Amino acid sequence: MPNTSTRAARLAALCCVALAGCRTPVSTPATPPAPAARTAPRFATGQDVVAAMRDRYAGKWYSTLTFKQRTSRLLPNATWNTQTWYEALRLPGRLRIDFEPISGGNGVMYARDSQYVASNGRIVRGEPGINDLLLLGFDVYINPPARTNALLRRQGFDLNRVYETSFEGRPMIVVGALPGDLHRKQFWIDSDRLYFVRLLEPDPRDTTKTQDIRFVNYERHGDAWVAARVELYSDGKLVFYEDYSDIRPNAPLDETLFDPSKWKPARHWVSRR
Repeated sequence: MPNTSTRAARLAALCCVALAGCRTPVSTPATPPAPAARTAPRFATGQDVVAAMRDRYAGKWYSTLTFKQRTSRLLPNATWNTQTWYEALRLPGRLRIDFEPISGGNGVMYARDSQYVASNGRIVRGEPGINDLLLLGFDVYINPPARTNALLRRQGFDLNRVYETSFEGRPMIVVGALPGDLHRKQFWIDSDRLYFVRLLEPDPRDTTKTQDIRFVNYERHGDAWVAARVELYSDGKLVFYEDYSDIRPNAPLDETLFDPSKWKPARHWVSRR
């Protein structure tokens, strides 16, 4: 709706036209241009976004991925702790993280919609768990859209809240929140390339704060993409980041690598080099 100053300007213009009609005839003023039609949003729901992502890269996305990861975490004393991790994915839904040294048998695995923790080559804890980043950054291109949507709802995303904006100079689609709300759980997708960029949610350690996870430094691999860096911010402060190297899509992987009961016996992909 026009604001007050706009309405006043239009009223003044109409008064001038009326007064001109009482004096010597003048040429008829040009008809003002019609207001531009509003462009309909490209996506009405989160389901539409998921379907577009899946359709864009169907049959083109890699099915496995391996990389070496340098992990940096900000400590309470303001220094950074750095570790090396080795990650392997088999899509959909399987991710194994080995902490250096690999021979120690320590790490984390996501499989069977569960999360497992390994210590000294044995699983010491297992519980239901979905990795949002695995789901949005990778599995979305492999899973049927109905399964992705069901998992997103289970993870607390409101797929009826969608809007378009920009971030870091790129056009974005936001699912899970409305404009101005940067605290509710939501994910951001590059609207041109249709890859995952950002996840915002209440910080699990302090829900009054906002946790902001970003996939950056995207590299093209064939017809697909890999973000070579992941950053985590808490209330705008960088507290954790990962840098990937030796990135290999469609690397050969033993199926036993993602079997929680065979953490130690599985032939690790690093040993293949």
